[in-house]
Amino acid sequence: MFRFRGAGCFLWGVMGSLGHVQPQSMTFDEPLPLQSGAKLANYTVVYETYGTLNADRSNAVLVCHALNASHHVAGTYADQPKSEGWWDNLVGPGKPLDTDRFFVIGVNNPGSCFGSTGPMHVNPATGRVYGADFPVVTVEDWVDAQARLLDRMGIRQLAAVLGGSLGGMQALSWSLRYPDRLRQCIAVATAPNLSAQNIAFNEVARRAIITDPEFHGGHFYAHGVVPKRGLRVARMIGHITYLSDDAMEQKFGRNLRAAELGYSTQEIEFEIESYLRHQGDKFSDYFDANTYLLITRALDYFDPARAFGGDLTRAFAGATCRFQLVSFTTDWRFSPARSREIVKALLDNRHRVSYAEIAAPHGHDAFLLEDPRYHGVLRACFDNLAKEVAAPSAGPPQAGARPLGGQERSDVGAPS
Repeated sequence: MFRFRGAGCFLWGVMGSLGHVQPQSMTFDEPLPLQSGAKLANYTVVYETYGTLNADRSNAVLVCHALNASHHVAGTYADQPKSEGWWDNLVGPGKPLDTDRFFVIGVNNPGSCFGSTGPMHVNPATGRVYGADFPVVTVEDWVDAQARLLDRMGIRQLAAVLGGSLGGMQALSWSLRYPDRLRQCIAVATAPNLSAQNIAFNEVARRAIITDPEFHGGHFYAHGVVPKRGLRVARMIGHITYLSDDAMEQKFGRNLRAAELGYSTQEIEFEIESYLRHQGDKFSDYFDANTYLLITRALDYFDPARAFGGDLTRAFAGATCRFQLVSFTTDWRFSPARSREIVKALLDNRHRVSYAEIAAPHGHDAFLLEDPRYHGVLRACFDNLAKEVAAPSAGPPQAGARPLGGQERSDVGAPS
């Protein structure tokens, strides 16, 4: 376990851009069994890949996305300006997750609104848009869907599964559901479950959406409307939790929008109000309300220790891979204390684990930013992994793809 404090300085080789990338998709005819007991039939998963899969298929790294992200991890789209992937500063040639050495896979989870089958799609059983009838999905369901995709790609074992926040929960779940299918779990700014406070934030956001008059019980598509007011408020609540108090104070403080007070209870007076409204407006233009409900509920439900009477040590007993945990001192949404809970459970089981606690001022959003100390940790992690993968005894031979029915396509448009 180690911590980084101070400025830090790293000198790397030349880092490049992936350039333009193209989404792909796979459709699965075989229903996906869900934790709820329901099944998701005839579904499509959208994904992107970067780099080259080596001969023995041992250099693949799966990147799991958080709440409002997608399969578009890195690179740009040819027809969309300012379309850099959400982790473009981390993934690419010469970057910490180096696509000259690794085959990187970004997957859009079912239930999302960026191409994979979700509430906006037609339910094959009814011929109508799913809307609120889309089945509740969990972190475990997403991991199972990702594993099916990898089966189809002929990838038996991953070099690593990487994720931040909700993506980190998926990485942890991979180590428990498919312990023999990954060498390393890299979980950043995450937690073993949500605290009561975090569940409370999610519930307030959901109520903002559900009580919007244009939500129509989740079937607003048929009415030709979008519950934008609810989505705006939900996003504003979320943004408050993503920033640290220090970052918010430094960025906005008590700065006024105008030179003088307007003495209004309804108009914008402070810069922080303007920022939150702007974020809410942007979010309501591209995100789906039912998807927001589904993903926040998946966050609520994640709790691998629940099946073990709340004992996290027992929950991780079956894991076999190495672990890299990273947290940020000013992240109060998923605080370092939550990562330390995971580290303790892993050490209790004598698992191999490294932990970095980084003094970054940005709050929860730090996992998305380019901090040299943070990126230094991940670079060292992937450097070691690359050497291991390149070694003659890199691991078990890769099994062939397990056919699951369906077809592969590469003509999916970029997410809006």
